[in-house]
Amino acid sequence: MSAMLILDAPAPEECFVEQDQQMLFEAEPWHFWFRARNQLIGTVVQQLVSAWPAGYRVLEVGCGTGNVLQVLERVCRAGQVTGLDLLAHGLRYARQRTDCSLLRADIQSLPFGPSFRLCGLFDVLEHLPDDTDALQCLRRVLMPDGRLMLTVPAYMHLWSHADEYARHYRRYTPGLLRARLEENGFEVETLTHFMAPIDPVLWLGRRLARWLPGAGQKNHREKFMQELRIHPLANTALYALARCENWAIARGLRPPLGASLLAVARKVG
Repeated sequence: MSAMLILDAPAPEECFVEQDQQMLFEAEPWHFWFRARNQLIGTVVQQLVSAWPAGYRVLEVGCGTGNVLQVLERVCRAGQVTGLDLLAHGLRYARQRTDCSLLRADIQSLPFGPSFRLCGLFDVLEHLPDDTDALQCLRRVLMPDGRLMLTVPAYMHLWSHADEYARHYRRYTPGLLRARLEENGFEVETLTHFMAPIDPVLWLGRRLARWLPGAGQKNHREKFMQELRIHPLANTALYALARCENWAIARGLRPPLGASLLAVARKVG
């Protein structure tokens, strides 16, 4: 089993306390959103790495509880996967899920040279006040012609208590995400919406929630934790719809809308 290295990382103003990390850890294997996102990420990564010779290196920045990291470890068996996060208690949960190397460090002080063939940043960029600086930091640790793969939440009209509680700075349009990547030395190879089945559900649900009895008395954390609860029928139906969407995306189709965006970009220059 690989070691977990703790660097002298600054203590963050944490949005997810350890109790919340535990709730995430317990919900992720069952909640349709995490399951469907993992399936899509795994499929896209498999398409990328299948043509690469063995020995390539993969880095996930902001790996949290290791939910996506376990997918990368499974799909990238011919490579070496490393997970990095700023929160020590998140990494302790990640250790329960993976055997790959784990590192506690800040994205602004990545202790690597340009040695990774693939960097993953999954629903992390929106947490960072300066996304341009973050993309430059990731570019520095990518090999020439290396790939950056990321997911972000889409569209400010879907802004909600979840964004507030998670301390997001923004949600992205496809145009904004493409511009950020191109401005920072990347060529966008894939850019697609996903989570289209829940886009109208989120839009309507988050507006109706303002008018429900007691809604104004709940704080952002309580509302977010409600969304983590598994409702079996709805969860099963939404996962089935998301799997159909993933099947289409894997075959080159691009949904015209969605609550999230996925991009794959190549380092140039």
